[in-house]
Amino acid sequence: MSSRPSSRITGVSAHVAEHVLTVEEVEARVVGASDGFVPPTGVLGRLTGVRRIHHAGHDTQASDLAAQAASASLALLGLDVADVDLLVFASASQDLVEPATSHIVADLLGARCPVMDVKNACNSWLNGVQVAEALVAMGQYERVLVVTGEMPSRAARWSVRDARQFVESVPGYTMSDAGAAALVERAAPGARGEILHRWFTAESRHWSVGQLPAGGTRHPRDVDKGYFVMDGARLRRAFDSVDVEEIHRALKADGLGFEDFAAVAVHQVAMPYLDVFAARLGLRRDLVVETLPDHGNCASATLPLQWQQIERLDLARPGQPVLLVGLAGGISVGTMAVRW
Repeated sequence: MSSRPSSRITGVSAHVAEHVLTVEEVEARVVGASDGFVPPTGVLGRLTGVRRIHHAGHDTQASDLAAQAASASLALLGLDVADVDLLVFASASQDLVEPATSHIVADLLGARCPVMDVKNACNSWLNGVQVAEALVAMGQYERVLVVTGEMPSRAARWSVRDARQFVESVPGYTMSDAGAAALVERAAPGARGEILHRWFTAESRHWSVGQLPAGGTRHPRDVDKGYFVMDGARLRRAFDSVDVEEIHRALKADGLGFEDFAAVAVHQVAMPYLDVFAARLGLRRDLVVETLPDHGNCASATLPLQWQQIERLDLARPGQPVLLVGLAGGISVGTMAVRW
């Protein structure tokens, strides 16, 4: 195990947006918005295993979803926002290019602490926890609130011209708006939520496989670049290029193996690939918490949503380790183990 001071994740809160859409309703919306293009009936469900997604209202922002989750986390812990030393907004979504969305979340909460944004696609929240743990270990902060607010619905392309454009736009049709939050703080060894392991890697040569191009220096004002585009086949090959033995070696270095975990939270894009990925890892499929079919791809809010499912379904006993596995465009992979 690492000799660094112990930190823990506590007060995890997650929620999906209020408006529910079935995949049949999503397909009907594409048909209604497109000029003659009709996708094959039921194709989204067959490709991804998603049954329902969640969208927020038009007047909701990523910061609103994050602030709602943050308030729930603080209430769960009996803390006030004044007890927070640093607020990290860790999300693929953002309200604005500038300033950092963490400022907007802090304003909504009435926080006066330092803030920062962390962004790494669907691994943003997990990387936010990684940053928070390091800062707590340094002794710079005692309590760091890590929040996310994901609004992928704003980047879904509803009007498509042909089958090719529909296929590259599929990720936007299966993603949900969601918020999540948790506190990272110094803890005694053996405490619930203690971080036992962390490991991250990237295969950045695959960065072009999936994109939301607008808003940066490459495409600052191109409206057509404001939609998700992804090559699903290339994405799968990209994740298949990750050496899963590295994951096993990293866990073993911290005295852990897949046989030790009571439950495993894995970022989920499509159920067929979740099966493949679990098999590649040598992971018992029944240990994997499923949220994709009924909640869609919640981007970086997925892992805290699954943490909440583990709590609600009582899937782990006190003291047992639980594993979080992050998968993100770019591409990047991360694992973090915590004591339940």
